[in-house]
Amino acid sequence: MTDQYTVTAQDRDNGVRLDKLLSKGDSGLSRSRLKALIEEGCVSQSGETITDASFRVKPGQVFSVDIPEAREYEPKAENIPLEVVYEDDDLLVLNKPAGMVVHPAAGNYDGTLVNALLYHCGDSLSGIGGVKRPGIVHRLDKETSGLMVVAKNDIAHVSLSEQFAAHSLERAYLAVVWGVPDPKMGRIEGNIGRSPSNRKKMAVVGRGGKTAFTNYKLIQNVGYYASLVECRLETGRTHQIRVHMSTKGNTVVGDALYGRTPPRLLRALNDVQKQAFNGFKRHALHAYILGFLHPRTGEEMYFENELPSEINELCEFLKKV
Repeated sequence: MTDQYTVTAQDRDNGVRLDKLLSKGDSGLSRSRLKALIEEGCVSQSGETITDASFRVKPGQVFSVDIPEAREYEPKAENIPLEVVYEDDDLLVLNKPAGMVVHPAAGNYDGTLVNALLYHCGDSLSGIGGVKRPGIVHRLDKETSGLMVVAKNDIAHVSLSEQFAAHSLERAYLAVVWGVPDPKMGRIEGNIGRSPSNRKKMAVVGRGGKTAFTNYKLIQNVGYYASLVECRLETGRTHQIRVHMSTKGNTVVGDALYGRTPPRLLRALNDVQKQAFNGFKRHALHAYILGFLHPRTGEEMYFENELPSEINELCEFLKKV
């Protein structure tokens, strides 16, 4: 259940930022909390979702704010195996499997990476991320696999967070996408914000949102219907690669949220092949390179890993159809 209240912009509010206007309401919420609610798609005006906290309001506009019901939750340590690539007193780098949620949230309060980290690291995890996200300085989508770095103390958390904010880290992903990108190498630009028509989706938006840049290049064709591409991020927005590649018409294979399997491929498959293809239950996106400066020593840290077996098997399947 959610609480809802409205705020009407007065003449004196002309040109005021949306988050500042809402903080004048009777909700008792801080401006930072309201900014987060805006970015989460909880604020609308005349039925249109607004996700830009710096949106300049006009007199007479009425804004509706949905406040999700708060739930206090203390994540518990769970003995979940982790593939740790590197670990020292300040941080650890791991290879997250597809299907694992990074931090507890509605519908996923157990079995998350945070639960596993609490068991693995005990009390050494940084708490800056808050009760629900100890040690977490960045995240991967549930069905995205690959390299992540986790802070084990507050010094590491601050340093790594600053590197993410400055986009000074090296991050590269491999993705199997439908079709072949045209051109075969390029830079995708487009602000990303909450989709005004579906709050579960992000979208390239013409107004508001956050700047986003993705550099991509074709690695190889994968049969007739797909290709393997490398994507390097200049920014780190929610669903960035999935959204940007879908705007080019090259949706990540297996990503039901932003695209669908080409009908011509489904028509080309026999029943046995369809059953095999339907067994691929994730989107084909993998974080395979991660580079950053060690928060204590300043040493350049670089990690690279291979595609997981299920994506390799998908590629081999697509090469044969």
